[in-house]
Amino acid sequence: MTRNKDSCILLFVKYPQKGKVKLRLSADLSEEIVQELYRCFVHDTLTTVDTIDAQLFICFSPSNAREKFQKWLGRNTQFLPQKGPDLGERMKNCFISVFKKGFRQAILIGSDSPDLPANFLQDAFEELQTHEIILGPSSDGGYYLIGFRDTSFEPSIFDDIEWGTVSVLSETLKKIQDTTHPFGLLPVWSDVDTISDLKTLIKRNRDTSFQTSQTIKYLQDNKILIQENDAINSKK
Repeated sequence: MTRNKDSCILLFVKYPQKGKVKLRLSADLSEEIVQELYRCFVHDTLTTVDTIDAQLFICFSPSNAREKFQKWLGRNTQFLPQKGPDLGERMKNCFISVFKKGFRQAILIGSDSPDLPANFLQDAFEELQTHEIILGPSSDGGYYLIGFRDTSFEPSIFDDIEWGTVSVLSETLKKIQDTTHPFGLLPVWSDVDTISDLKTLIKRNRDTSFQTSQTIKYLQDNKILIQENDAINSKK
């Protein structure tokens, strides 16, 4: 399948090293389970992204782990290292890289929402036809998606944000409004950062196609939060 040469998706991914990913989940689940769950999150996100007519770049961290990522996700995948001292710099630099490559529009997502609906991604690109910036708010006060046209990219939007706090969305919206670029908002969605988030993901997908996902299969196979009483099998 030939992908749209004007549009791309930047997927931010950490290497799934035990004890280095989804640390808040490790408060209730073993590091081994969290490590494998994160792998499932990434693969399920990739399954969704594959349905969208856009080119994909895996924006990987740490920046010296390209070989590990190629072994994990395949050498035919396009990779971009995350470069910068904080999340804002890393996101900013990845957008700069793809716009230098000639892309006309780009959206960036994380790997923390494995059940993010494909239509949200499609809608983001459609919104960029009539708006210059698009943002997907998350329920924890951050955002799960941000996108720009090449002509509306404003690097300053990523500056001086208190990353990891409940004010990320409000701070970012203020910066976007200060640019005067017309912007659009997608529906609110939730990341999976805590055990409560994981329970929410299971409940909202009891009757959806996500039941066949790697994430749900892993939870079922290991009897994690799938029991009727949502008992946690935390220390397998």
